[in-house]
Amino acid sequence: MKNLTRIVVIIIIALVVGTGVFLTTWDIPAPVSHVEKVIPNDRFQK
Repeated sequence: MKNLTRIVVIIIIALVVGTGVFLTTWDIPAPVSHVEKVIPNDRFQK
């Protein structure tokens, strides 16, 4: 029973480390969207 627990813990640690490595090396593209906002002339001082 002790060996089974040790194997399960090692597998869980390997999964956590593998997930961390995958997320740090995954090149996630930044979201791209065109933003166009009209600013009225009243907001600018002359």
